[in-house]
Amino acid sequence: MREKRADQAKREARRRFLQLTGASAVGLLLDCSKESPARPPERTVPRHEPAVAKSLKPNAPELRAEQKTGFYFHPAFLKHDTGPRHPERPERLTAIIDRLKADGLWRELARLQPSPATTDTIAAVHDPAYIQLAKNEIEQGRIQLSTGDTPVSKASYEAALLAAGAACQATTAVIEGTLKNAFCAIRPPGHHARPGAHGGMGFCVFNNIAIAARHAQQAHGIKRVLIVDWDVHHGNGTQETFWTDGTVMNFHTQQKGLYPGTGHPSERGEGKARGHIWNFEMAPGAGNTAYEKLYTEKLVPTARAFKSELILISAGYDSHRDDPLGGLALDEHGFGRLTGILAELAKEICNGRLVVCLEGGYDLTATAASAAETIRILAQM
Repeated sequence: MREKRADQAKREARRRFLQLTGASAVGLLLDCSKESPARPPERTVPRHEPAVAKSLKPNAPELRAEQKTGFYFHPAFLKHDTGPRHPERPERLTAIIDRLKADGLWRELARLQPSPATTDTIAAVHDPAYIQLAKNEIEQGRIQLSTGDTPVSKASYEAALLAAGAACQATTAVIEGTLKNAFCAIRPPGHHARPGAHGGMGFCVFNNIAIAARHAQQAHGIKRVLIVDWDVHHGNGTQETFWTDGTVMNFHTQQKGLYPGTGHPSERGEGKARGHIWNFEMAPGAGNTAYEKLYTEKLVPTARAFKSELILISAGYDSHRDDPLGGLALDEHGFGRLTGILAELAKEICNGRLVVCLEGGYDLTATAASAAETIRILAQM
């Protein structure tokens, strides 16, 4: 009976999500067991892509030699085409870059292009059969993965490999001390992608943040990782990945009743992970004060007790008050203060090791301002 109620809740959350995304996103939640039509010709990448590309160097920091905040981006992220009027669109990234330049932050960053993650690295989280399925379906020209509501184009597999690669390479640089912290401006996002054979979900192909956590453990010997997810939608894929693990703490704050219908406070993990997964359902209208209180009174002491050696943030800016897909009331200054709390915590417990990966955020102005404020705080640390 409980499973039936849970399934009903998930279906209702998906129905409401579809209403919020509008008629242009009807294809997101279609029954993908049917043959997916081929995508029409892909749209042109925004015209200032070449200028962006020239301002980045592959795999090497620019400007001053001292330790800096890293900014990971690749022009291929702009070629992941989700279709006309889709909220998860390439302009999200170009808006962030434009804002960083306007605010004078761009020149302060070590700007890097990632290389693709290997399939072995991704297989630390995702079933190899799913990795191959995603590759095959994207190469076949499907407009949506058969696993769920994940729109794709022929450039999406490369973009997904690069997004996971950015998260891993930023993590390596921060652990090794070549960067003091990092922000990954990546797409497709990742926190809904699940670890099993049916991974893709909710705009996500691979779970970038979970892959980065496993990379830190397997490649660098990190024992305990804290993942903080402030996206308006619950990071169900991240939670599922570490549901029985115990070495990766999850701290999720999501709006109650939204897609994907998971993230109830009673979901605390099983086995060794019991008590290391935290879910907080935020009421519509919750804003800066509520979040700061929760982070200060609950997250900070919990993370201290857990003794994390690395902090990763799933930065979904759809918790902003202006976002069309949510109903929370954070603003860019609130995101800045949350970043400050986590950056100070990282300095205290894990030598400042902090990596931020972009998740949601669909109002271009709000997302750009919030990301810029996050990066401003990182650069000041």
